[in-house]
Amino acid sequence: MTYLVGKIALDITAGAPNNGRGEDNVAVTKKLWINKKAYPYVSAQAFRRWLRDSLPASESRSPVTRSGSGTKQQAHTAGRPDLHLDDDLFGYMVAVKKENYQRDTVLATGTLVSVLPAGVTKDFGTMSRGFPADANPVIHEHEHYTAQVAGDVLLDLARVGVFEQEGGGLRRALSPAAAVEALAAGAQELEFRGVGSLRLDIQERRRRAALVLRTMAEVRGGAKQSLHYGDRAPSLVLLAPLKGGNNPFTRVLAAQNGDVVFDTETFKEEKAAWEDELDGPILIGWAPGFLGDQREKARKELKTELDEGQVVIDHPRVVLQGLAKRVEAGEHDAWFEDAAR
Repeated sequence: MTYLVGKIALDITAGAPNNGRGEDNVAVTKKLWINKKAYPYVSAQAFRRWLRDSLPASESRSPVTRSGSGTKQQAHTAGRPDLHLDDDLFGYMVAVKKENYQRDTVLATGTLVSVLPAGVTKDFGTMSRGFPADANPVIHEHEHYTAQVAGDVLLDLARVGVFEQEGGGLRRALSPAAAVEALAAGAQELEFRGVGSLRLDIQERRRRAALVLRTMAEVRGGAKQSLHYGDRAPSLVLLAPLKGGNNPFTRVLAAQNGDVVFDTETFKEEKAAWEDELDGPILIGWAPGFLGDQREKARKELKTELDEGQVVIDHPRVVLQGLAKRVEAGEHDAWFEDAAR
């Protein structure tokens, strides 16, 4: 049983990738206020939406059903993780006609918060095209910012393609009719973490894990793309295979003397403290130019770990696609097993 845990960072330049509720005809970006300083952020919901939207067009998405009106509206997906990868990895809740089915997320993503406080700028604009000469323009304003935003990530590999059906204080993942269909299609019954469950075959579970890793390397999306288009793929991604679901690498990106830094001392100490839980090399995908020359500095400071194969540093796309290829080839099948710890 192995979790891929770590960190994702995006490099936002004059962007407004995730906006909050407008105020006084101004479109505002989402931000936290800490000690009266603004820390812009991208919500986990937004980043997960980008991931969904970035899946290959050939991959089926779970259809959404919307019902009710006013304050009594609700919406839910099909709740069929056996058929749809997004229901499997992102989770859902279906509550209709006294029937309740749910799935906790397999891919957990934290809020991507600016590592440093960032000045949020208002952009003033007008619309006057085609107006008469004496007409007043329509005024509009919106916020944008430049920042490095980062959040935690966890992929519970043993739960990919495994659907709990009883016990453990959880609602069932599949309705009785859906469970029958899944079994007829080849799913197997098993006890998973003390709970009766259904599991898809290993080829499909490998495929799904590999697909989400490849998609993570090529994320696109975000708000205000017509005015603030920018790269939304990770500029840095750290993935460590750990036997437990803790994330010891949440503090590797830090603010020091007004700069965002990759703290190699923190990384080394956490790596040493969790050595007995590591189940393979720590992978660091780091885009050239992100954080200036710090990538080469980290390579020098981690030379021993790199030479011994304990750590890998390469481009995010190379790292994620390489891991996806190895997963798909069956090189990490042990990571999918819920072995006793």
